[in-house]
Amino acid sequence: MSWHRHDDDDKRRSYHHGNLREALIQGALELIAQKGPAGFTVAEAARAIGVSPAAPYRHFRDRDDLMADVATRGFTLFEAALQRAWNGGAPDPQRAFEALGRAYLNFARTEPAYYSAMFEAGMPLDATPELHRAADQAFNVLRDAAEVVCAILPVGQRPPALMVALHVWSMSHGIASLFARADQARRKLPMSPEELLEAGILLYLQGLGIGAPK
Repeated sequence: MSWHRHDDDDKRRSYHHGNLREALIQGALELIAQKGPAGFTVAEAARAIGVSPAAPYRHFRDRDDLMADVATRGFTLFEAALQRAWNGGAPDPQRAFEALGRAYLNFARTEPAYYSAMFEAGMPLDATPELHRAADQAFNVLRDAAEVVCAILPVGQRPPALMVALHVWSMSHGIASLFARADQARRKLPMSPEELLEAGILLYLQGLGIGAPK
């Protein structure tokens, strides 16, 4: 969703209809895309949507509060994308697990402003209870998926699901940050980021004895 500005009358109507908070979120996302998560002020966000510098403080205490809201919404969207990719483990847990990684890369590529707010703004996850909860819920999709994948192995041979989730999260995040971005920080790669991640997850799971060739 984008915040489109047409004229002063439209701005006033949007404000009176209670859309100021949403407009500020969209203004912040546009500024993050242009300047990075630390490159703008609340006053600039207000100016970007055509309201007074004091108006944002009706909804946000300060810039950190605004950024926490952006990051919270990002994690909520991220969780939904991961849930769709996992799809309850269908068509089989290993392929669904690989789909989680692709969803991670796709989110970094298609939602770079949210991704920056979530992971690059230096925002502590306990900045607000809502942010903490949203971040945990996104990670728990991966952790729950790891539980299902690890259950493929006999009981005595199962690695800790939390460890597996953290390893795959770290691998996905590293590849997304280096190679799957939609900005100039993306590094060149002689293969697609999806191919690189798929190979990494395959080798990792085979190292655990999951999906190893017979």
